[in-house]
Amino acid sequence: MANRIVIWRHGQTDWNIANRFQGHSDIPLNEVGQFQVTHAARVLAPMEPTMIISSDLNRARNTAHALAELAKLEIGIDERLRETHGGSWEGKTGAENRAVDLQNFIRWLDGEDIPAGGTGETRSQVAARASAAIDEALAGKDNQLLVVATHGGTARCLLGHYLQLPYSHWARIGGLSNASWSVLGKSPVKGWYLAEHNAGSIPEPIYGEESGAELPDSVR
Repeated sequence: MANRIVIWRHGQTDWNIANRFQGHSDIPLNEVGQFQVTHAARVLAPMEPTMIISSDLNRARNTAHALAELAKLEIGIDERLRETHGGSWEGKTGAENRAVDLQNFIRWLDGEDIPAGGTGETRSQVAARASAAIDEALAGKDNQLLVVATHGGTARCLLGHYLQLPYSHWARIGGLSNASWSVLGKSPVKGWYLAEHNAGSIPEPIYGEESGAELPDSVR
């Protein structure tokens, strides 16, 4: 059986509500975020995850902990799953960053692979470090459901990387709501593919795929 990856964004923080670039800043979940991850964990647990890895930042670790308690799993902490380092933009609101660095901020939002905040990370750098953490966790294993507790920007980079999209298209991937997730499946024909995006419920069967129903790869 092929591996699957659940890319799970952390719950809400006060900086999310204020639209501040969190980056590597270690901002905790707020009260709403704690409720969100408790609810999400109750949905994810029946999917029978086999492994959990998490960013080392508090908001992601506490998100992972909510599921680990229910699933009776250890959490592998890995700083490579952190959010994008925001350079000079970190801790500032979107309005503040537009006011002082408009052109670079727009270029970055539009998907150019430039360092965030001048001295931060590029999206390709984030994708390289975060995907290496996932690849190492899955190395030599099969039939795994790996849950990755991470951050919104890192999640988008991971999806762009595993779906083999050009960097310029990564910005077209819709964001994840707090405590929501995307599911990547793997096929011997398709490679990694997006099975669920911005989900908050147990995946439903896909009926009538393109009006022809989904065929197993083995019969294509």
